[in-house]
Amino acid sequence: MTASPDPEIRTLLSFLHGQRRHVLGILDGLDTDALRQPVLPSGWNCLGLVQHLALDVERFWFRAVVAGAEDVIKSVDDDGDAWQVGREVPAAEILDRYRTETGLADTIIRATAVDTPLAWWPHHLFGEPHLHTLRDVLLHVITETACHAGHLDAARELLDGRRWMVLT
Repeated sequence: MTASPDPEIRTLLSFLHGQRRHVLGILDGLDTDALRQPVLPSGWNCLGLVQHLALDVERFWFRAVVAGAEDVIKSVDDDGDAWQVGREVPAAEILDRYRTETGLADTIIRATAVDTPLAWWPHHLFGEPHLHTLRDVLLHVITETACHAGHLDAARELLDGRRWMVLT
């Protein structure tokens, strides 16, 4: 893992890495059944949330929007609902996909100046752009990942009582 020479990128990546560690850390020790168990009336489960983070967040924002990867852009409307994970898909595959996408994202982030304009914008999904640079995307992804890490905290506590951080 090579460090970006830009101190702002290093700082933003540090915060993003902390949230990514939280996502994986709060799930550590859950068995496959627990990872697939819906815990809220909406029906989402932990694996679905991690797949959403891998595909709809890391892959989408960094590979499509920041880098303009044509293969990812072409697949945006064909991917289906990332929150749904088939029973036949091993849990380890979803967790590995998340790790892979975060690694690919980090490569893009380190190779891109913080003020670089976005390579592509999904007008059909979001209308006019509300994010304009790598910095904007990083702040958005940090916020979204932190929000979902909190969802996973609540899910984990409902599943088996474990909590991520307990201050005494």
